[in-house]
Amino acid sequence: MYADSDAIPVTVLSGSLGAGKTTLVNHLLGNAGERDLAVLVNDMGSVNVDAELVAEGSDLDVEGGVAELSNGCICCELQDDLETAVVRLARNRDFDHLLVEASGISEPEPVARLFTTSSRVAASYELDALVTVLDTRRFLDAFAGTDVPERRGTDDETRPLSDLLIEQLEVANLVLLNKADLCEPAELEEAEALVRALRPDAETIRTEFSAVDPDRILGVDLFDAGRLGEAAGWQRALEEDGTNGDDAHVHDHDDHDHRHPDEVYGVDSIVVRHRRPVHPERFAAFLRELPDGVVRSKGVAWVAGRDLKIDIAQAGPSVRASASGPWIAALPEVRRDLYRSNRPDLEWHDEHGDRRTELVFIGTDLEAPRLRSALEDCLVTDDEWEREDDLENPFPSGDDEAVVLREPSSKRSPD
Repeated sequence: MYADSDAIPVTVLSGSLGAGKTTLVNHLLGNAGERDLAVLVNDMGSVNVDAELVAEGSDLDVEGGVAELSNGCICCELQDDLETAVVRLARNRDFDHLLVEASGISEPEPVARLFTTSSRVAASYELDALVTVLDTRRFLDAFAGTDVPERRGTDDETRPLSDLLIEQLEVANLVLLNKADLCEPAELEEAEALVRALRPDAETIRTEFSAVDPDRILGVDLFDAGRLGEAAGWQRALEEDGTNGDDAHVHDHDDHDHRHPDEVYGVDSIVVRHRRPVHPERFAAFLRELPDGVVRSKGVAWVAGRDLKIDIAQAGPSVRASASGPWIAALPEVRRDLYRSNRPDLEWHDEHGDRRTELVFIGTDLEAPRLRSALEDCLVTDDEWEREDDLENPFPSGDDEAVVLREPSSKRSPD
């Protein structure tokens, strides 16, 4: 049960545009039974269409029962408005449960943090669950490399939808595989397997027209504040694989170098670690040519010529690299020793310190030996290592920089 019995439970709904979030809200309002629900909706544009749709499907009106946020995304520039709205709702209305329907371009984690940090919001509310609604057909198509629409409505309109789908899935406690009637049974099973690989702890429910028993959505107490931002499939794979602290080989377990989250549907998870830098151009080519079956890649890379941690994030057809600061081993001795003393579990190599490449690949029908061999071919030779600063390098050279290495095919090769 909730830590504070007086706190109002909150369900945050996320999902791509058209996935069925508003339909779900209207369904919950129409079948709430004894519950008194309050709804906060966010839509892009000067007129909040979703708020009007929700109001039409309920006894609430836009001015009274639905708090409306427009012209932005509640996870970023409207964060202050969100805080004001939910505090006002708690002060002025008597209700049993709050639904926050995020816009189709919102990442749910920043929204969730508003309800879990020390603030006037957290004092009145308790997160019940983060629910992601998937258009299952679109989800499968996005990671099959076809029909990948761009992510619209943000400052960075080049990001494909697959990036956002991953972000919404990897924090979800509950996933609705909506529009299930548009998929074959085998496709639904594949979608469930992919969700399990990307977010192992999430529950899944197949739905048509977002019709689901409210008792499976509301009052489920699935949210764990201690695991917000954790327990994504790639993190679980790293945790279960362990660490070896040695050189350039994949961690082996009884001659297996990958996990099988769901062998029946061909979904694998492969962890690769190296203690030798990768050649920048060969590694970039490797990332650009990842097989279509790789749904998600995540990790850190030691790139020759860059004494920075290079974070790699791939979601379907999108591959990005960003710099997240120097390796601890590259810091001045005093700072390096301080960091190490504060992190007793830090994996440390006598020669290379914390420098390493550590990547997780999640996908369908992955060929582990081929993937491992291709990555090993990216490692620098001794001669290349000696002249690493002279190598052509497409990777970020400064903190907080990012480089797009691959985009959806529709953007890479326009007809």
